[in-house]
Amino acid sequence: MNHTSYQPLLKGIGFTAIVAAVGFLLAMLPLLNQVGPLATAILLAVLYRHFFGYPESIRTGIHFSAKKLLRLAIILFGLKLNINVILQEGFPLLLKGTVVIVFAIGLMLFLAKLFNADRSMMALLGIGTGICGASAIAAVTPILKAKEEDTAISAGVISVVGTLFAIVYTLIRPLLPVDAEAYGMWAGISLHEVANVALAGEPAGDEGLGMALVAKLSRVFLLVPFSLLLIWFMKKKGTEESRSSIAFPWFLVGFILMSLFGSFVNGSVFTMPAEAMNAISTLTSFILTMAMVGLGLSVSLHDVRHRALKPMLLLIVTSILLSVLTYWII
Repeated sequence: MNHTSYQPLLKGIGFTAIVAAVGFLLAMLPLLNQVGPLATAILLAVLYRHFFGYPESIRTGIHFSAKKLLRLAIILFGLKLNINVILQEGFPLLLKGTVVIVFAIGLMLFLAKLFNADRSMMALLGIGTGICGASAIAAVTPILKAKEEDTAISAGVISVVGTLFAIVYTLIRPLLPVDAEAYGMWAGISLHEVANVALAGEPAGDEGLGMALVAKLSRVFLLVPFSLLLIWFMKKKGTEESRSSIAFPWFLVGFILMSLFGSFVNGSVFTMPAEAMNAISTLTSFILTMAMVGLGLSVSLHDVRHRALKPMLLLIVTSILLSVLTYWII
């Protein structure tokens, strides 16, 4: 293969990297810094598609970012999961996480049927709400064989709604008759993204933030067993042909291996410098943002207007009810 044949691939990857970088820079501005680079970059990609069209000449590189880099980001995301913490907290925390996942997905699917909303998007939003936001949506996309457009819209919607809820949590915290740890537990088992939990938990101090992140990690931990259960369900539900077409998401094995490395190797066998871990965390976020740019370019604003409004409103309803439920069980 000559050098010329690689150009669409490299240019497409480079294009998603540039848009992701712009998203990171814009996310430093007031207001946008609460939304985050992921949602900002998706919006940029959608606007680019709307005004300039899809860059067909570099499609292969954009698809590489949307698919391959997405899986790489999920693998690296495993480093953020400390299994030791989950094991120490034990069964009750995992049970609460399971209740949250079942409630979020079940309610979203029920509302989809009740209000005739887009079932595919509602399923993705339910999974994202129950587990870990856009990362969970990205992880289950190949299992559900969701459209790239649905994945991008769902990731953008859940990032925005999750951020809004995190801000509301920080505003009402002083009014709640609970201590810092209880508040942190509530934020950790109810908010969508890890970043949302960090944002809401930080005002509660080190104890509140620590409990918030532990509670959130219990839900991230459940991503793998949930994905395996989803594979089994999809194969049981589908036809003989569709059963054979559901490939095992091997990137989840990478996610587990990275989790095991971060939990049992790093800090025991040897210790990676904090600067290196922070750099990997930033790289993970950037790669995930590049992937979301690739997905965002497949989104038509016309479809967003007609398909995303109802799921977003129903997501807000579900999130409110989830907040009430989890406040009651903390």
